[in-house]
This record gives sequence, structure tokens and C-alpha cells, in this order.
Amino acid sequence: MNQPVKLIFLCLGLIIVSCQNKSKQTFVKGITKPKIIYIMVDDLGYGDLGCFGQKIIQTPHLDKMASEGIRFTDHYSGTSVCAPSRCVLMTGLHMGHAEVRGNKQVEPAGQMPLSEGTVTVAELLKEAGYKTALIGKWGLGIEGTTGEPNKQGFDFYYGYLDQILAHNYFPEFLIRNGEKEYLNNEVYYLPKEQWHGGLGSYATKKADYSHDLFEEETLKYIEENKDNPFFLYLPYTIPHDNGEAPEDERLEIPDQGIYADKMDWGNDQRNYAAMITRLDETVGKILQKLKDTGIDENTLVIFTSDNGPEIGYYFSDFFDSNGIFKGGKRDLYEGGIREPFIARWPNKIQGGTESNHISAFWDFLPTACEIAGIEMPKNIDGISYLSTLKGEKQKKHEFLYWEFYERTGSKAVRKGNWKAVQNNVHANLNSPIELYNLNNDPGEENNVALQHPEIIDEIKEIMDIASTPSEHFKFGKKN
Repeated sequence: MNQPVKLIFLCLGLIIVSCQNKSKQTFVKGITKPKIIYIMVDDLGYGDLGCFGQKIIQTPHLDKMASEGIRFTDHYSGTSVCAPSRCVLMTGLHMGHAEVRGNKQVEPAGQMPLSEGTVTVAELLKEAGYKTALIGKWGLGIEGTTGEPNKQGFDFYYGYLDQILAHNYFPEFLIRNGEKEYLNNEVYYLPKEQWHGGLGSYATKKADYSHDLFEEETLKYIEENKDNPFFLYLPYTIPHDNGEAPEDERLEIPDQGIYADKMDWGNDQRNYAAMITRLDETVGKILQKLKDTGIDENTLVIFTSDNGPEIGYYFSDFFDSNGIFKGGKRDLYEGGIREPFIARWPNKIQGGTESNHISAFWDFLPTACEIAGIEMPKNIDGISYLSTLKGEKQKKHEFLYWEFYERTGSKAVRKGNWKAVQNNVHANLNSPIELYNLNNDPGEENNVALQHPEIIDEIKEIMDIASTPSEHFKFGKKN
């Protein structure tokens, strides 16, 4: 080959490589990468939304979101209380492997923080060129600890870091990137001798409602980052109650809206319904903002709840918040861990669809990785459900596994249509295992363990292999 021809081929090669590199750089910068918004609310029951069977509380925007997207009927949280469920979501590890396995208080405030070196979904997406933001309640480490959000992959955060402070919807302050922003509320803190160590509070002057501030920040963030790929994590606090507020004022809301004239209801019932409808309006504003900014078709929006509803309260019982399911928050029965799940992504997800794919919080991290086109970490427990979102053939879990360390201690397994629950584990590591066939008994009313000893043997084996020892969380001991 003569010299001029070689030179031509060399130039063509350089052009091709340059174009390839440019294409790769464009992809990393996120011009085509999908945006991800994950809305996770607090203590919302499976039956609290119209699209999941609610007959009284109005949720038109979420119902429309479901009609434009997909509903998962068999989606599960990480466990049945806040902090560990959030740990599972962030790390892709179920309760047998997660670092934070309970609402463990630490001094001087906050919950047990994630350790330095923890790999979170936010960190992975950030490394892939995504902007990452948290607006709402964190619960995995306060400012100055290893668990602070900006040390766990988030560029920006605004809200509550401590879960007890998050009980108060009219707080003294919220935190923006490590700095306290004081609000126009006047707050009374309860005595330090109580279980919350003086962090429990309620407002005596109510001016700034935290959820409304979260909504404002959310819409602002979308507007300012419409040209960037972003992961926006929205762990809103509605409809968690403030158990430290005076009786009949524990469901805090600026006004009761369309429920104000329901005088045959109790005050908490009107407030609970108003909180959920206010949340629904926020979701409607988020979806509208995506349309207004022209990023609707390139944004996946997911909506779910961190665990089941408080039960035994007349507001949740009145609305059948746990639907047809047994139990609620702090239970490993279906009412405590099966959650409403809606995903919307125009032209990617077929509207009005429903899936009974068995999935859980630990599946979000691999799903986000697959969406972003990045390699998934090894040794996680999750399986991406992107195939289900797109209506394609989906890989399935062999089993799902949960632990719960409060009260008497419990474990649970779902394997196909079989659901097993073991209670009283603190007192007896070999306590009886209950067994239910969810196919014909979704309410877990008929324990069929005695009729299926071979299934119980399989469940025992799963429970033995699914959990690794934890220094901080142990069955049979106070945690």
C-alpha cells in the first residue's frame, strides 16, 4: 500500500474513533440517558389508593398514573419499618445481608448510619454521570456521620435526616446539604426521659408545612435539571403520623381540603384522607412538570411505600388501609410488607397494564443500573425488573426473604405462591413456622404448615442460608 493511501486510511480511522468517543461521551453526559424519579411515601397501605381498591380517599392523579403505566400487584418493601427498608432500597441487599436491619437509635441523634464504603444506587448513578438528589426523609445517618446522604452518592439533599424529627410536619428546621434551615414554626420538644430522648416534638405555632416545602423543592429541581440525567429520590413523609403530638392531632395537615365537611368522621380520619389526597396532588404536579419541561417521555417515575400502614388505629381501619391483607407496620404478614407500586414511562411502559411479577425493594438498584447502562455490583440480592416494565420476558426470584428485629422478632419467606412467617424468634430460634398459600389465601387466614412438611423443610433451609450474621442485629438478644 502506497503512502498516500495509508494516510487516507489513517485519517478515516481517526475520524471513526473520534466519532465513537464523542458518541460515548454524549451518552455519559446524559443527553439520551433516562431520568429516574423514585417516590417512596411513609406508612401508606396497599389499599390506600383508588387504583389499588380504595373507595373513599380520592387519588385521581395516582390513578391516572396507573392508567398510563403499570401496576405491580406483588411488590414488597425491604421490611416493615422505615430505616431498614430504606437501606434495602439503597443497597440492593435484602434483610439477611443489609447493614441496617432495624430502627436502631444512636447517640446523640439519628439512626444507625450506613458505613463508609457502602455502595448505594445513588453512588452508582452518580459515577455514571447522573445528577443525584434526595428530598424528604433519609433515616440512614445524620449530618457529620458516614451515612450522611452526600457521603452516600447524593449531590444534593433537603429534608429530615433523623426519623424522629421527621414525625413533626411543622418542624423547627430542615437540613439542606448539612446546614440547618430554620422555619417559621414554634416547636415544643418532649422530655429527654421519654423513649425518643427528647427528639419527639410538635408545633405550637404552625406556619411552614414540610411536605409543601418538599413539593416546592422537587418542582424546582426538575426545572433546573431538565437538561441533565438525574436520579431524584423522593422519600416523602406522608402519611406517617406524629405519635408525639397531642391526641387527635397526630396526623398533621394544614387543612382538611375536600374532607372538611365530613363531620361524621373523626378528626384523624379527615386528616389522614387529606394527607393522602395532598400527596396525590403533588404527584400530579410532578407529572405535569415533566410534560411542561419536555422530559416526560425520557423519565421513569416510580411510586411506592416504605412499609405497610399503622393498624389498630381508627383512621387506617376505617379506610381498610391494608386492603385484603393481614397485619400492617411491624408485621411480616402481607399487610406489613406488600406495597402499592406504580411505574410510568411513556412509550416504554404500556399504559393500563398490570403485573404479578414478584419483586421487592432490593430489585431497584439493578433496575436503575440496567436503565443507566452500567454494570451491576456483584453479590447483590436484587433482580432488575426492567423487562417487566417493558413487557418482556422476566427473570424471577427463587425466593424473597425478610427479617424483623422489633417486638418478638420474626422472619418471612415468599417462594412462588407459598408464604412462610416465623414469629417469636427472640424467645425461640426454632419457633413454629406458619405457611400460607397466597394463590387462594392472600389474607393469610389458613395456616397449612402441618399439611405441607416438605415445604416447611424448604423454608427452613432458605432461612438458614439467606442470612449472614450481623454485629448489631441478633435474634434472641435485645438489639
